[in-house]
Amino acid sequence: MDRFFHSVTLDADKCQGCTNCIKRCPTEAIRVREGKAQIISERCIDCGECIRVCPHHAKKAKSDPLSMIDNWKYKIALPAPSLFGQFNNLDDIDIVLTGIKQLGFDDVFEVSRGAELVSDATRRLMNAGVLKKPVISSACPAVVRLIRVRFPDLCDHVLPLSSPMEVSAWIAKQEAAKKTGLPLSEIGAFFITPCPAKVTDIKVPIGNQESNVDGAIAISEIFPRLSHCMDKLAQIEPISQSGIIGVSWAGSGGESAALLDEKYLAADGIENIIRVLEELEDERIRELDFIELNACSGGCVGGVLVVENAYVAKARIQRLRKYLPVSQNHLPGEVPKPMRWEEELEFAPVLKLSSNLEEAMRMMGEIDAICEGLPGLDCGSCGAPSCRALAEDVVKGIARKSDCIFVMREQIQSLANTLSSIGGFVPTSHGEKKEKK
Repeated sequence: MDRFFHSVTLDADKCQGCTNCIKRCPTEAIRVREGKAQIISERCIDCGECIRVCPHHAKKAKSDPLSMIDNWKYKIALPAPSLFGQFNNLDDIDIVLTGIKQLGFDDVFEVSRGAELVSDATRRLMNAGVLKKPVISSACPAVVRLIRVRFPDLCDHVLPLSSPMEVSAWIAKQEAAKKTGLPLSEIGAFFITPCPAKVTDIKVPIGNQESNVDGAIAISEIFPRLSHCMDKLAQIEPISQSGIIGVSWAGSGGESAALLDEKYLAADGIENIIRVLEELEDERIRELDFIELNACSGGCVGGVLVVENAYVAKARIQRLRKYLPVSQNHLPGEVPKPMRWEEELEFAPVLKLSSNLEEAMRMMGEIDAICEGLPGLDCGSCGAPSCRALAEDVVKGIARKSDCIFVMREQIQSLANTLSSIGGFVPTSHGEKKEKK
């Protein structure tokens, strides 16, 4: 499996080299070279910020087509809670779930059910005192990958539990196998996703060797067909088995509230969570038990693969809550092993200058020296997100100091002055210089 599979991709034909994307990337994974953006694969965390800010739609997210479900005998849809916020005046989740079955699925398992189980498991582990506090939620794969590449000291704070998506797929397949008698290999589970990070997490999971999910279909792809199916329903099936706690995971703060613990912090938006992580790393955030971080503004309702405004969708989720029970899903005993990570989260040093400490220190000195000769404006005109990033690229041999337009202007001016100073002299036949009159 490709370690660096990415859902976020670049359409070079549409890219105009505008540099909007390089300024928003939280891991400095984008450069503009020769008028086109380039994504540094090992740095990308698939947060989708570049998709959000690109005015030319040159960034896009790969997801699976709906037609792929035909490759399995039994097909299970796993709708994200954020899907329910896409529909106006929704008062019955079963309308959406029944409509999903009309798309060709044999069954529907709400990811909000899995969310309630993850909330229950988190409460148990925190009460048992086996987690390092403050515990950082592992639900957002973009945040987990950000911590993995940029905040190594926080890796052991990340909650070692599978996401609601994975838990839902695992349970749904087990139930389907018992009901149908089919082997698990013929049962497919497909997540209806609001963001590209979930797609990447399915293809290249963190914490587990393999994903229980067989594909990810974008909300934006199925929304038109699903809306049509919902309008044509002859009857509504009683499918829903989740409550307020699970559905509230769609928006920022929903996961934290489910823990019934007042010592929590919930932040959303990539810039905000970076500030939180920096302060947490510097030990300036204290007396907290749990930290919920969502890379998308507003939470999962703000993903780049949804169709509705994040805050409109969040308001709709709030209205929908009054029609739901508190929770319908609880663990019968201990936290089952399939819900836990198989592997510990380890630092991925993709931002290191060199594996050799002495060489890295030497390069760091060169970077500092180059930075002193740069304007410090972080304008992005050089194709790098900051002056320091340009200095790093120069030291690595993938850029030139003259890529900075201010440095280039100084060089051109210096050259012009030199040419001007010698322009008043012409050589004689004996090689002596004679001043022009």
